Amino acid sequence: MIRVLCTLLMAIAALAEVRVAASYPFSLDSVLDEAKRRASSPYAAQRNNVPTWLEKLSADQYRSIRFNSQSDIWGDEGLPFRMELLPVGFNFNTTVAISIVEGGEAQDLIATSSMFILSSSIPTPPANAAVPLSGFRIRAHINIGKLWDEFLVFQGASYFRAVAQHQVYGLSARGLAINTAEPTGEEFPVFTHFWIEAPHAKSTELIIYALLESVSATGAYRFTVKPGAETAMEVDMTLFPREELRLVGIAPLTSMFLFDETNRGRLDDYRPEVHDSDGLQVLTKTGEQLWRPLANPAKLQISTFTKQMPLGFGLMQRSRDQTDFQDLDAQYERRPSLWVEPRSEWGPGAVELVEIPSGRETNDNIVAFWRPATSLPAGHPAQFAYHLSWGAEGKFPKKFGKTLSTRSGASIDGKRRMFQIDIVGAGEKIDGLHVDLGTTAGKLSNVVLVPNPGIHGLRASFELDTGNADLVELRMRIMRNTQPVSETWLYRWTAS
Repeated sequence: MIRVLCTLLMAIAALAEVRVAASYPFSLDSVLDEAKRRASSPYAAQRNNVPTWLEKLSADQYRSIRFNSQSDIWGDEGLPFRMELLPVGFNFNTTVAISIVEGGEAQDLIATSSMFILSSSIPTPPANAAVPLSGFRIRAHINIGKLWDEFLVFQGASYFRAVAQHQVYGLSARGLAINTAEPTGEEFPVFTHFWIEAPHAKSTELIIYALLESVSATGAYRFTVKPGAETAMEVDMTLFPREELRLVGIAPLTSMFLFDETNRGRLDDYRPEVHDSDGLQVLTKTGEQLWRPLANPAKLQISTFTKQMPLGFGLMQRSRDQTDFQDLDAQYERRPSLWVEPRSEWGPGAVELVEIPSGRETNDNIVAFWRPATSLPAGHPAQFAYHLSWGAEGKFPKKFGKTLSTRSGASIDGKRRMFQIDIVGAGEKIDGLHVDLGTTAGKLSNVVLVPNPGIHGLRASFELDTGNADLVELRMRIMRNTQPVSETWLYRWTAS
């Protein structure tokens, strides 16, 4: 196996002028030991050495840099995956180390300028100059034909993104969230070193190890990634807190929500909707399905759901028709949903949703994660394992009603708020069904449930007189006698 690795790297070096360091023994224990060692001493900020010719690049200049296809890692090996390296530049100025692992041995890669195709707008680098790396992307045959489609990228702090078949990039996941939405400011941990196991000819999954660093903690990660109709990830992480982690987010998800049918009037835009995700879905430990439509609030707002470890949670994109968005370029209808399922015992805690005011679709203003009920003490390792599912739909029971869309607006006289919730999966007939609706403030009226032939489902509607309330929490589900036949719809109305 060592000979295979050396032959592979020599071939890469000859073709792409990649320089490699000496090999060294490697395993998951290597990452754990390194994370533990670093956590025993104060955080030392990594020195980033961005070459002069890559400094101060604009977004367009950076996007113009192309990885030379002849330099693809594993490109000539007949393997099911290919890897491309991403240079530093623009907003990606944190240097990461990337290594190839085979047969229990690892070798660090050092890229050179000859591996990249540079446009005329990029300053000319010195001949065969070393290029610091900011991350990597992985390609495979996940769609029709023989194209090498990109389905996974790790780049920027601890962010990573993936897609399933026939999708385009949308929301992101993160390795860890610390102090999100705190007045003192958020701390952004960084993946500083990746080790990628070389695949075999019949491999269906790729294994990636990562070392995470931040002021408050270090971490050792193992990602097992399997692309396809649904791209699945198994994440195993061990945190080593340097100091008490009071507000820590496990399995954090980050997305964008600008507007939909509930708040379109606030923004002057030709499109009906603009968002990467339109709702938070939670499956509680008791089996209750929760659905909370996302908001772009006038003020920062934080919501919590459940007090125990959930069976699953995720940010979903349920709007799936092109006509929902009327944006041929962004193709929001093809953005993935992302579902999280714990694979180990996490203990008590809450799913937390952070919604940040935003006026641009380029801003990720939505964050969701699981927050432990108690802080993680310094010097005590904490282990978490979970499954990530990137795809069109989250986990949802058959023959159970789910919210397809939520619409809201002023009543004809302008004195009340009107709501319309379209539901599919609970049938088309209302015989024996009724609306179970509650509010924390204000007065509800004109509660109606009717068939909606256009979606082969149901429509629930009602009016809300908010009175003098600044904030109203709404809760609704469709019932047959005492049994729910739909998920629980949640909504927060605010005066501003």
